[in-house]
Amino acid sequence: MLNIVLVEPEIPQNTGNVARTCAATGARLHLVEPLGFDISDKAVKRAGLDYWHLVDLHVWKSLEELFAAEDPRDLWLATSKGVKSYADPTVTFRDGCWLFFGKETAGLPRDFRERWRDRCLRIPIRAEARCLNLSNSVAILAFEALKQTGFQGLKETGEMACESVES
Repeated sequence: MLNIVLVEPEIPQNTGNVARTCAATGARLHLVEPLGFDISDKAVKRAGLDYWHLVDLHVWKSLEELFAAEDPRDLWLATSKGVKSYADPTVTFRDGCWLFFGKETAGLPRDFRERWRDRCLRIPIRAEARCLNLSNSVAILAFEALKQTGFQGLKETGEMACESVES
């Protein structure tokens, strides 16, 4: 099972979109505090997140708490500052891997990136652009990881597979 980690997310809509991706794929969602918004049941229902019950959500006080409890060894850090592209043939995602994403305004903490320098990945974009939206970045890397691990447990076809095609 894929693990998506948002470190100090600030924008509720981004986290909502990421939660929807996790709900649809079965990935676990880990949020590292402080959060820039409220995730209480009342707030989630008010935002219309009717899929929230499908999200395997874990909230951590800090990265240190997460690492003490989970010990994620197969991890990748998404950062526009990374040298290696996520599409590099040497990048291999495995079942159970951890994908870390930083807050919208600052990304992942520098010391964290330096600690895992060889595990930092970037999504190729134009030089003139700063970065992609957080939820888009999560979707790109999550689906690459799911592709590499065979989309285990996910629907392989849509309803059109059952329909006959008339000429």
